[in-house]
Amino acid sequence: MVNIDDFVKRLEIILDYYTLNASSFADKIGVRRSSMSHLLSGRNKPSLDFVMKILEVFPDVDLYWLLNGKGVFPKSNEETPIPKSTVISEIEKTVAPISSNDNFDAIDLFSQINYEKEKATTKNPSSTKNQIFASEEDEIEKIIFFHKNGTFKIYIP
Repeated sequence: MVNIDDFVKRLEIILDYYTLNASSFADKIGVRRSSMSHLLSGRNKPSLDFVMKILEVFPDVDLYWLLNGKGVFPKSNEETPIPKSTVISEIEKTVAPISSNDNFDAIDLFSQINYEKEKATTKNPSSTKNQIFASEEDEIEKIIFFHKNGTFKIYIP
């Protein structure tokens, strides 16, 4: 859980760093000025949308630092990515194994496929891909997993 008072202190550090007042900061990230005021006074808690807008507009702000006070601000150029083994082990912990004793109906899923009809109706995969993704092969910067218990994990490929 994010400590609101500490979050507000870190938000004020960001304001000082960029020499912005609350109104100009709110305008810059695209939120209402009243939302910013309510957040700074401790009346409201920051929403996920609010936090993501800060990270989008101010790339020097580290997510872990903003939410938990861990990490550094501003970000250093040499980021230390989370080891892939850590992310994989966290994912493996959350996936429940399937018991070999479970009774499954033995149905041949592929017996009813008419391959000739499928070949005739198959579209060009590259044209479908271009329709789905309007931009050209963007690289993934990071993947964030949000857990129901309020924690999150960042995976940087």
